[in-house]
Amino acid sequence: MSEALVVGLQDTEDAGGGITRADRVFSAIQDAIVKGEMKPGSKMSEADLASRYGVSRGPLREALRRLEGRKLITRIPHVGVRVISLSMTELIEIYQVREELEGMAARLAARHMTADQVQGLRQVLRMHQQQAELQEGRAYFQSEGDFDFHYRIVQGSGNGVLMQMLCGELYHRVRLYRYQFSVTEGRPHKAFQEHHNIIEAIAAGDGEMAEILMQRHIGAARRNIEEHFSDLAEQVSPGQN
Repeated sequence: MSEALVVGLQDTEDAGGGITRADRVFSAIQDAIVKGEMKPGSKMSEADLASRYGVSRGPLREALRRLEGRKLITRIPHVGVRVISLSMTELIEIYQVREELEGMAARLAARHMTADQVQGLRQVLRMHQQQAELQEGRAYFQSEGDFDFHYRIVQGSGNGVLMQMLCGELYHRVRLYRYQFSVTEGRPHKAFQEHHNIIEAIAAGDGEMAEILMQRHIGAARRNIEEHFSDLAEQVSPGQN
């Protein structure tokens, strides 16, 4: 970790926004989990984390409680804290739900989003386009909340139930796997272009097309996950039928 980040984490709070050390270490660990720097199922040591992020146990434990609340880590009796790990079945089921519900969100967004909100979506993609890893086709990272294309569309649907279902606990678990499975040759650029196409359908008020495009987009990601697990199975059992 860079010295600048460690120094930043050691500050009690940000002079402008009242950001605490717990806030900083929470964000840093969450990003490390989402980006796969802390692998699913890996054990987390409080002593190692305190040293790595330059914080005392108090702010660290507060950050870990928040991560546990988002179901990104889990405490296992007599084992300790681990990063969550979903099975292939669990992950595919989540993506099947996303295909349907986020498709509906895109359809409703085409009906309800204002011109300013659509412009906000375009601005988010312009920010994403500046990422070196996206430009190089290595991965496609989206920060949470208003910096996340999918989050913005769900919010733009105007449907409170969809927001609750897709922007709560499920949202944070999806972010973890969404990033890690974007690290596939050719997928980052394709996903970025698919986002552009969805925005244009929403801007045109074409709810039916927006829904179809979103379902295709998430369906492509689901198939990418299925292929990944299939490849892993073949590596484990080469030559077996």
